[in-house]
Amino acid sequence: MLLALASPRRQVRRLSRVKLDPASQKLCADLQSCFGVDFSLWDGDTGRLLRTGSDQPRGDESLLAALLRTVAEKTGPQFVGYEDCVVQLAIPYQLTPERTRVAVAAFATSHLRPDDNATAAATLLGLETGQTVRWINRQPLWTPDSLLRLGSTFLDKLAAEAQVDRLERDIDSVSANLASTYEEISLLYDLIRHLRISSGEEELANVALNWLHEYLPAESVAIQYLPVADEGAITYKARTDTIWLAHGNSPVNSEGFSDLVRWLGLGVESEPYVANDAVTGEPAWPFPRIRQMIVTPLSEGENLFAWLVAFNHTDGGEFGTVEASLLSSLGVMLGIHSGNRELYRQQAEFLGDVVRGMTSAIDAKDPYTCGHSDRVARFSVRLAKELGWRGDELTTLYMAGLLHDIGKIGVDEKVLRKPGRLTDEEYDHIKRHPGLGHKILADVRQLADLLPAVLHHHEQWDGFGYPNRLAGEDIPEIARIVAVADAYDAMTSDRPYRKGMPLEKVHGIFRDGSGQHWDSRVVDAYFRVKDDISRLAREERAGVMLDVQEWT
Repeated sequence: MLLALASPRRQVRRLSRVKLDPASQKLCADLQSCFGVDFSLWDGDTGRLLRTGSDQPRGDESLLAALLRTVAEKTGPQFVGYEDCVVQLAIPYQLTPERTRVAVAAFATSHLRPDDNATAAATLLGLETGQTVRWINRQPLWTPDSLLRLGSTFLDKLAAEAQVDRLERDIDSVSANLASTYEEISLLYDLIRHLRISSGEEELANVALNWLHEYLPAESVAIQYLPVADEGAITYKARTDTIWLAHGNSPVNSEGFSDLVRWLGLGVESEPYVANDAVTGEPAWPFPRIRQMIVTPLSEGENLFAWLVAFNHTDGGEFGTVEASLLSSLGVMLGIHSGNRELYRQQAEFLGDVVRGMTSAIDAKDPYTCGHSDRVARFSVRLAKELGWRGDELTTLYMAGLLHDIGKIGVDEKVLRKPGRLTDEEYDHIKRHPGLGHKILADVRQLADLLPAVLHHHEQWDGFGYPNRLAGEDIPEIARIVAVADAYDAMTSDRPYRKGMPLEKVHGIFRDGSGQHWDSRVVDAYFRVKDDISRLAREERAGVMLDVQEWT
């Protein structure tokens, strides 16, 4: 059967090649390895011959071009020429969605004797009859079925290899994403370990910026913290100025960044803002040193606490969704931490206002001892520091000193202000104030830790104090410290009925009462810091300051 039209006789060409793309070169090499024959290669979309395989007849190129455009639309091997002793096999292969190649080769199916008619085969191959006989007789023999099966197997192999390549690319992509995600999770985990209310925002920010500067392809990363309170807050330290923290070569300072935020119109509800060359390359862009950047807010609810920014891609590339997502996640976490700290500070401010109000009430009840509570509080903190107390323990102790006499609000003013010696009945009345103070504060959950000082600061080491006649280690340590501070101020302060005692006499009383009236450890601590206590006693202060770290 003849599928190709008659054509002029042509010589067998040993080799005809043009420069092929690497994918086409690989296709030809794989076909030769599989069939043992060097295939000719055609462009399936244009019908153009790209190369002629060595020792391959070219046949009728015009007819083949027309046939192969049809073959290119198929998905399996096809015969485009078929005679009793020779066939032309075409194998279509789609290199890309836009490019198709068709490989063509002639195969002998039986050898010819000198007297056999080779006219049809010669027409198919485009050769002289004698050339056709010689060409066919030097070829290995194939059956048509085996050629089709091998061609299908070859295409399956190429499809499998392509699938392997896609999977390998997918694996590489997944691996890269996993590495990026691992780095991000590592950062977030490291930050979570630092997420305590007591962790300062700047401390946490520096942890984040150090990591970001190593991980992100950015020349600089920075955080600009905004003020959260006005000047004059005296209870707990609050940020009243803008703070700029930058790692790397930042193209702007804090003021320049504020100008940038205003120019962009960013606010608390802004999504991460990404600017690459398409934005920064515009003539209207007023910040020439900024080539690329990502900006995201650190916020919680309607409260904006800071801005997190990355400047200028180190490789001259562009920032994308991966970097923006990382900064967004980090911004959310840092924003929540800032929100929690601010809420804690506001609660502390409220509690401080309550404590100051109670202290003022005590001073108003007994004006002759005005300032006594604050002095006892400061003396107590100094003694406690000498005994190894730290951090929040000192703040609790300071408030305990402020409120240790809160129960005097319930004591008769005539008894409190009596200039002379108290009767037994009056003394019993005034001894009620620790229990009254405990009752007043018992329902304030935030003050629970200082209640033992309020109730027990008049207990004695030997068990002869009040109200519960506790002795020795049964007396809470916080009460034992306040007891010494309270006694010092009571002995050294002026009263309507007497002047304050000289320090020599006070020291003698402390030595005599050590281990009997007071805890000897606390008394010993007093003698080690007595000069500091004297200095604190001489200091005049405008108001109560509950942030102990501000003055210790």
